[in-house]
Amino acid sequence: LLLRAFGVLLLLLFCPCTSATDEDFLVVHKRASISKLKSVEHVTVSISLHNVGFSTAYDVSLNDDTWPSEKFNLVNGNASNSWDKLEAGKSVVHVFVLELREKGLFYGAPAVVRYKITRKSALQEAFSTSIPRIGLNCREVLRTEVSMAKGFCR
Repeated sequence: LLLRAFGVLLLLLFCPCTSATDEDFLVVHKRASISKLKSVEHVTVSISLHNVGFSTAYDVSLNDDTWPSEKFNLVNGNASNSWDKLEAGKSVVHVFVLELREKGLFYGAPAVVRYKITRKSALQEAFSTSIPRIGLNCREVLRTEVSMAKGFCR
């Protein structure tokens, strides 16, 4: 019970989502995993939306336009999606796959979720967690960073 209460407290303190009332509360979590198929690196992006409030969210839309086309090709799915409603206590997961075009480090900004409290109310916004720095097919880049860091530490 104590562990559960601590988990809820952490969720409320560190969740970068917004809510208009106590009735609706969307928690949006964005994750990325890297896989390599032959010589091509893929990034699988998974965005989970959880309605932890007490009412249904309507006209829910997700947009994750944080993946620049100079660095990534979309190979499966879409970076956006929408749902007619997300009932209280329910969750949905959206997944898409990107192919790496350019080596380097990448920081993933939060995805944006828009929704309504009632069908006729104004749109609300929630933001997902961000993705911390990930190295994409970049042993050389990491070696350069380490060399630069060693130079600063002298």
